[in-house]
Amino acid sequence: MHSKLNGVNFGGVFDLEALSARIQEMEAVMAQSDFWSDTEAANKHIATLKSIKIRTEPVGVFEAAIKDLTELFDMTEENDAETIGMLTEELASLEKQFDALEIKSLLSGELDKEDAILSIHAGAGGTESCDWAQMLLRMIRRWAEDQDYKVQLIDLLPGEEAGVKNATLLIQGPYAYGYLQSEQGVHRLVRISPFDSNKRRHTSFVSMDVIPDTDEDVDIEIEESDLRIDVYRSSGKGGQSVNTTDSAVRITHIPTNTVVQCQDERSQLQNKAKAMHVLKSRLAEVERQKREESLQQTYESKQKIEWGSQIRSYVLHPYNMVKDHRTSEETGNTQAVLDGRLDSFMGAYLKWKAKKN
Repeated sequence: MHSKLNGVNFGGVFDLEALSARIQEMEAVMAQSDFWSDTEAANKHIATLKSIKIRTEPVGVFEAAIKDLTELFDMTEENDAETIGMLTEELASLEKQFDALEIKSLLSGELDKEDAILSIHAGAGGTESCDWAQMLLRMIRRWAEDQDYKVQLIDLLPGEEAGVKNATLLIQGPYAYGYLQSEQGVHRLVRISPFDSNKRRHTSFVSMDVIPDTDEDVDIEIEESDLRIDVYRSSGKGGQSVNTTDSAVRITHIPTNTVVQCQDERSQLQNKAKAMHVLKSRLAEVERQKREESLQQTYESKQKIEWGSQIRSYVLHPYNMVKDHRTSEETGNTQAVLDGRLDSFMGAYLKWKAKKN
């Protein structure tokens, strides 16, 4: 019955022994009497341990399931078609679990485990692009909700006629940045325009910017004199007080010309605090890029949000297809993708990135 397992390479992806040894070492540190003498360091230690366990515990469960299934195959008679059929179905389910675990094994970057700040910007295409931006905003929120991640809308600038011009989300959950980095770049939509009375085909472009939420882990000093803080009336939902008071906050970091804004909270103080949080993360990302000596290359590779710069195309007419131009991953089930089913594209991106590096 071992032949039933042929072709499924379950081993060699995870160094479970090394990770288990690290868990034991970290738990031993936690058992020391002076562990809580530095509260900040202790909390970081616990967070790191938790992130490792999130990766290792499913692997242990998976290995136990494979062991049990192998033993059942060994005990099953060759002519017991019903049991073999049941075990084969279980094997197929485990293969899917393995694929998911293999993807998780690729999330080994220093910042992959962090929360993510994702911004969406409508590009060439006017109202069409604003509508496309809103569709992508919904797609990302649906994906995050399916992962049981927490999603906060930090800022939203509506389009003049429909959709949104810009939106910023804080997405909190294990490895949110690791997964969402696959969405960074320009997304292209081809469809029959609902805004065109002549029912012509239109092409729209929207860019996504994804950075890790790392402001608490990086020492970023911001001088008050380097900031320009503007307050204005919120244009979003939130009740009468949001619409009648200047509670929204826009902060410009003058040396880098980095602009962040927040209008999600009711009070100006809360919006300022959240905007500063995003600003620190953006500046931390710049510093990280500098440390890797890749900042100049990053700036040179910036492309306009228009034709020829897309990382992924979504075609709704004259046929249905979503294709990632980096990995060649594609599907004809466009509605599923727009409903947040992004796992195959994220997995293909992580594999592509691992090979590239």
